Amino acid sequence: MKALIIYSGGMDSTTLLYKYKDEIKLALTFTYGARQDKMETSCAKENCALLGIRQMIIPLDFIGRYFKSSILAGGDNVPEGNYNEINMKSTVVPFRNGIMLSIATGLAESEGLDTVLIANHAGDHTIYPDCRPEFISAIGKAATAGTYAGIKIESPFCNITKRDVALIGKELGIDYSKTYSCYKGGKKHCGVCGTCRERKEALEGFDPTEYEE
Repeated sequence: MKALIIYSGGMDSTTLLYKYKDEIKLALTFTYGARQDKMETSCAKENCALLGIRQMIIPLDFIGRYFKSSILAGGDNVPEGNYNEINMKSTVVPFRNGIMLSIATGLAESEGLDTVLIANHAGDHTIYPDCRPEFISAIGKAATAGTYAGIKIESPFCNITKRDVALIGKELGIDYSKTYSCYKGGKKHCGVCGTCRERKEALEGFDPTEYEE
């Protein structure tokens, strides 16, 4: 496998980066006007440098300008509380993974690679439509059919929980202090937004994160 990874600098994609570091030839980081862009991208740069993996950063400024989501700068307040469908629905960036996977597929073919890796997991399924298995399967078929190289889209964490992902990372010796999750985008994780709560639960017992609360 010669892979491109969609790499944000968050927990899940960092775990995927380390797990497949020997097969990954290019890490693709997107910025799109999210509150957490700066902090996530900084972590992504650091981990790519540590592993010697080439990184490309592509701005998708149109998302921040035209799309609606509470995680985008200038959007509604980021919800606090539990990570569930009702509370977290406002954080959906419509078809974000579809857009990113389409770009990643074209870039993979341009770079002579054969696989695109994405780190969605089972905890995302109820909230984010473009993280669900049926979507990943459908866009994977489109990517293979729509490229001469027959690019494959692989989602190794699609059917496991974020806790499972964290335990894989623990076994790999990943320093999760070099990852970022908070939707509020501050220098420290806020500790109270839905994704911070999800991070705490996933990393319980070995969490190196410094939280505001």
